[in-house]
Amino acid sequence: MRGKDEETGEFLSPSRTEQRREALEIRSLAELLVSQPAARLKQINLPDGLFEEVEAVQRTPSHIARKRQLQYLAKMLRREDDEVLEGIRAVLESDKLEARREAAALHRTEAWRERLLVEGDEALGELLDAHPEADRQSLRQLVRKATQERARDKPPHAQRELFRTLRDLLGEDEADTGET
Repeated sequence: MRGKDEETGEFLSPSRTEQRREALEIRSLAELLVSQPAARLKQINLPDGLFEEVEAVQRTPSHIARKRQLQYLAKMLRREDDEVLEGIRAVLESDKLEARREAAALHRTEAWRERLLVEGDEALGELLDAHPEADRQSLRQLVRKATQERARDKPPHAQRELFRTLRDLLGEDEADTGET
């Protein structure tokens, strides 16, 4: 049998399924690269030939021609060293992690704003205990204005201002914990 050591029975090369799986992973990496803006591609530090090919795929308007170009890009990626591919994957994964962190920070800010608008002084006291550097009076006024806006179905100007204030306050807290 081809690809199998007759004495030990071990396979000498990856199976066709493994080869297909690797090729599909490379193809998805190529698609991810093509979806990146040009400025981000320059930050990734692609080899020159790959960078030019990614740009060529991005410029191709026709669906079939784009698919063919993408296949060629994947072929070029398969020829690259594993270190280059891992470097590209690492940079793209760090982008995903950063986006998740930013989304989580926005969700925390939104949760605090909702708590302040629903619970009122109880939540405000808890926020001020956690962040003693916050301006107590301005926060209290913003919460009062935002609650009134919500009750009267007015445009959420104070609610937005409260969100910005909380984002700045909670963002400073995350920056302090990240540095230490």
